[in-house]
Amino acid sequence: MALSDLNPVERNEEGIAAVLGILKQTLGERFQTGQAVRSQHAHTTTYIPTQAPDGVAFVESTAEVQEIVRACAAHRVPVIAFGVGSSLEGHTNAPGGGISIDTSRMNRILAVNPEDLDCTVEPGVTREDLNRHLRDTGLFFPIDPGANASLGGMAATRASGTNAVRYGTMRENVLSLTAVMADGEAVTTGKRAKKSSAGYDLTRLLIGSEGTLGVITALTLRLQGIPQAISGGVCPFPSLEAACKTVIATIQMGIPVARIELVNALQMRAMKNYSKLDYPEGPCLFVEFHGSDAGVAEQAETFGMIAEENGGGPFLWTSVAEERTKLWKARHDAYWSSLTLRPGAKGLSTDVCVPISRLAECVTETEADIAEMGLIAPIVGHAGDGNFHVLVLMDVDNPQEIALAEKFVARLNMRAIAMDGTCTGEHGIGQGKVGFLRHELGHGVEVMRTIKQALDPLNIMNPGKILPRVGH
Repeated sequence: MALSDLNPVERNEEGIAAVLGILKQTLGERFQTGQAVRSQHAHTTTYIPTQAPDGVAFVESTAEVQEIVRACAAHRVPVIAFGVGSSLEGHTNAPGGGISIDTSRMNRILAVNPEDLDCTVEPGVTREDLNRHLRDTGLFFPIDPGANASLGGMAATRASGTNAVRYGTMRENVLSLTAVMADGEAVTTGKRAKKSSAGYDLTRLLIGSEGTLGVITALTLRLQGIPQAISGGVCPFPSLEAACKTVIATIQMGIPVARIELVNALQMRAMKNYSKLDYPEGPCLFVEFHGSDAGVAEQAETFGMIAEENGGGPFLWTSVAEERTKLWKARHDAYWSSLTLRPGAKGLSTDVCVPISRLAECVTETEADIAEMGLIAPIVGHAGDGNFHVLVLMDVDNPQEIALAEKFVARLNMRAIAMDGTCTGEHGIGQGKVGFLRHELGHGVEVMRTIKQALDPLNIMNPGKILPRVGH
């Protein structure tokens, strides 16, 4: 993907110079303009070109975010929110320059309300930080994307993870949030009530907005009780199609599976070697059940029978915490294990989501594309909700390989949309998938544009992301 393929954002040199001067004075050493820190705060993990901001502000409060946004609004300078930089579609790039607001120092857990099963945190808290803090309360926060992402970034991209099939995505697990809008005003979108029908749903409007409407500075999150019993294991299958059919049958039978992850043969080989797993190399499902001792045993046995009916098995399951931890660490390390399949290559990670009734068809056709194009591209997915990922390994200095990868991604996105699915189940649009949004939503894109223009008339909030340029 060349810079010319991305949404153009005009630089405002005079405004940028003015804001740089203001922030150096107000933030001191917490405002940095060195090349290394600016490059670190741009997107560098895939083939999307890096576009660095002009400065990075390490903020510590909502008031500081307000001050920065007001200065940027006064001088028409872009504002790009930054958590830990784990996003995958160019979200943190600065195509028109501007100021990156790094929220990593806003990492306080403001309140935990065990009786109400909720907590309030600042955006720089990561999911692992939060769950370590909650360990002695008997509660946990269930959303677990592959990276140890910041909770603010997870909300901004509407992230999910391996157990979304049981606990939902960030959309279902954020009760309310505070965000600094494009005019510098801070807005809190709701209270701690578990439900509300009071006015427009501003919480859901900001979740998934990728920083294009506001900068999230606090979140109130729904928590879950740690289950009495947890069991999990691995089940091999003769084909991806058989594994997908097992997923569909499991969901349709109402088995309350907590995690059900699809791993193709190539990904399984990489995980076995990298994480030292002792499982077959073919297509597999990684499965986990939560509940009572009797409940998880019954669920595991029922799942094993369903798998056997589809040619799978044996289903090897365990309730031993150490064995389950090793299994799910291997799953979360799938990106790193995949890179060992082609040393020196970089990975282009893409995701789609389809109705689970179309999952087997979509995955099978995708594997056929991979073979036809001669790609090295393992597949892993949150199969319980029809979401899967493909990591295309390529030489980012080879234009032919980049073009082939882009062709593959385009075909995959359009296939998912044609199956009444989406071009992104959880990564978001960013810069990388702007070209597919209109294919998916049609005139809905213009409704989004109207919202953007109403809330950010100067187009300073993470410009160049989500919305295609007018006429495209």
